[in-house]
Amino acid sequence: MRHQLRLFFTALQFFTRLPTPRWVGYQPEWLQQSSRYFPLVGVVVAGICAALYIMASTLLPSHVAVLLAVAAGIYVTGAFHEDGFADMCDGFGGGLTRARVLEIMKDSRIGAYGAIGIVCLLAVKGAALASLPPAVVVAALFVAHPLSRLAAVSLIWCMDYARDEGKSKPMAQAMSTREFVIAAVCALLPAVVCALLGVIDWSALVLAVLAATASAWFLGRKCQRRLQGYTGDCLGAVQQVAEVAIYLAILSSLQPTLFFTQP
Repeated sequence: MRHQLRLFFTALQFFTRLPTPRWVGYQPEWLQQSSRYFPLVGVVVAGICAALYIMASTLLPSHVAVLLAVAAGIYVTGAFHEDGFADMCDGFGGGLTRARVLEIMKDSRIGAYGAIGIVCLLAVKGAALASLPPAVVVAALFVAHPLSRLAAVSLIWCMDYARDEGKSKPMAQAMSTREFVIAAVCALLPAVVCALLGVIDWSALVLAVLAATASAWFLGRKCQRRLQGYTGDCLGAVQQVAEVAIYLAILSSLQPTLFFTQP
């Protein structure tokens, strides 16, 4: 149990700005093994965002509280995943060859593709959350943050790393099926709890899972075709796209469909 706690805190330390106990220490192999707890880090981030949203919504309009919650998530994670998404937009938008795509993605500067992409992504994320009822916003955060991170680690589980250097290499070389199952349990448990409490419909949860799966499949396929694998930036991009897709899936589940609209 102590080792499992070490792995969780290692993941938390790597993906957030949150402090961790000194007894945790650090070993490079722990980062590799900690991939099973990446979705659990999402639960922590969701809890912080949800707490801020609940407090802010008592004093401010819901759409302002949503923006503060989104900003809190960005601050807590140090824009780690957003930066990966922007880098992937630049690389895939501006690179014609595998080598050039990797070179662009490695550059710390953000280009036109990255800037436009991140603005659009954050706008859709905020608009989707602001369109949800307040109680559903909280549930959506606890569904989307862990589940989108599961979508990201699915690339570690079934694909190869695309290059030999980079910040993500120590944790992104391999993932066993057992580790992926642990990650799936960590991701799905909060969503199931929200459904059991009646805060979110089971149909919305199914749509959310399908949206996350589709996001991982679509971007994973693009990464495989362009890079013959993935990088840490690709993982961040999958997490961000899957998160937004989950919000949109939950929002769409609340809308009346044309099939049931009376003339």
